[in-house]
Amino acid sequence: MLIGLPKEIKDNENRVGMTAGVVSSLTRQGHQVRVQSGAGLGSSISDAEYQAAGAEIVETAAEAWTAQLVVKVKEPIDLEYPYLRDDLILFTYLHLASNKPLTDALLNAGTTGIAYETVQTNSGQLPLLIPMSEVAGRMATLVGATYLQKSHGGRGVLISGVPAVAPAKVAILGGGIVGSNAARIAVGLGAEVTVLDVSHERLKYLDDIYRGQLQTRSSNEYTIEEAVYHADLVIGAVLITGGRAPCLITRAMLPNMRQGSVIVDVAVDQGGCVETTRPTTHSNPTYKIDGIVHYCVTNMPGAVPRTSTFALNNETALYTLLLANNGLDAVRNNPALQHGLNTYRGLLTHEAVANAFALPYTAAAQALAM
Repeated sequence: MLIGLPKEIKDNENRVGMTAGVVSSLTRQGHQVRVQSGAGLGSSISDAEYQAAGAEIVETAAEAWTAQLVVKVKEPIDLEYPYLRDDLILFTYLHLASNKPLTDALLNAGTTGIAYETVQTNSGQLPLLIPMSEVAGRMATLVGATYLQKSHGGRGVLISGVPAVAPAKVAILGGGIVGSNAARIAVGLGAEVTVLDVSHERLKYLDDIYRGQLQTRSSNEYTIEEAVYHADLVIGAVLITGGRAPCLITRAMLPNMRQGSVIVDVAVDQGGCVETTRPTTHSNPTYKIDGIVHYCVTNMPGAVPRTSTFALNNETALYTLLLANNGLDAVRNNPALQHGLNTYRGLLTHEAVANAFALPYTAAAQALAM
């Protein structure tokens, strides 16, 4: 199979879809890989390393996209829509439930779109979302600590506090992979941490792990308001697999929050769990509403691309090889990849995305059997 690896063009996105090691695995099995020149530089992977792995280096994005399978990190942006075709398998993060233009572009082109974030094992795990959620969760606390500084518009609170001065209060909405990783860093820095979740089992797990180093609360309107109003830093870490995030913090709640407090909405890729969330970039990461600093960067792990690229490829490599070796049969025969199928030949094959836009839904198995 011919596989393309284009350079990411989203603002400050320095990750790359495949490492030289993954390319080597593909070429050793007889596949042809086209890598756009400079695709790996942001992750400190040179063209020479890709060439040594057996790749062909091409100059333009169009040449890399002219492949049967294109492997990326971030969803295509409008400049890349013309590359979408009906004979293309696209394997990347898509986050379609918050992106109607991209959904329409994939459906109109007839592209087979397989989303990293909805690939799901029989046990319910999301193996291709986990590594970036780990990175984003740990970054969320560090980013929040930075923007709490007065020079960045925050309250002027040191997250750890000092002797005789209280540490920052951190409220984490969601105790999953993002939330638990955010809590790990926040507890390590000495913050006063509260994690809210709808799952009692998840809260019990965190309580057992941290043994009183953080507080857990069952998530409902009352407890969210209580935690958010007293917090210096709020981290939005909720996840609806493939769907739009629920709105947990309304615009009306902001005036009741501490002036200069910070919201880091990691759920922004899925529309955000804050009513006032709007996507931002690493070039212009924050804005203020009602005195509250909002950090809503849609590709947070792109700030640490070397770590993120290798962490992601540790999980995507197996599925990339399956797709290269078996094409659409890999999707038909692998339940995890079938969960990942979002669009196929003009059909919308992920129910949460269809519900987000009130569009017709076709089950993946049914679509593949047509």
